[in-house]
Amino acid sequence: MRVTVRFFARLRELTGSGECECEVAPGATIGDVWRTMVAQHPTLEPFGRSISCARNAEFARMAAVVQEKDDVAFLPPVSGG
Repeated sequence: MRVTVRFFARLRELTGSGECECEVAPGATIGDVWRTMVAQHPTLEPFGRSISCARNAEFARMAAVVQEKDDVAFLPPVSGG
């Protein structure tokens, strides 16, 4: 099953792209998508415990199951003042 993955801010810089397609098995979770992306882009690994994620423009947990053609976004922590 194929989902669209979007990266923002520092994650976009590390992957060299703001968007890609990801192939995962039926029943896969957002966490599975993240692990697939880390396998392709190992520099993402340190962000695994601090990123936020969304499915179809709504914040979601890593345990959320994805469906065919879902849009999954990963956002690094944000700081500022």
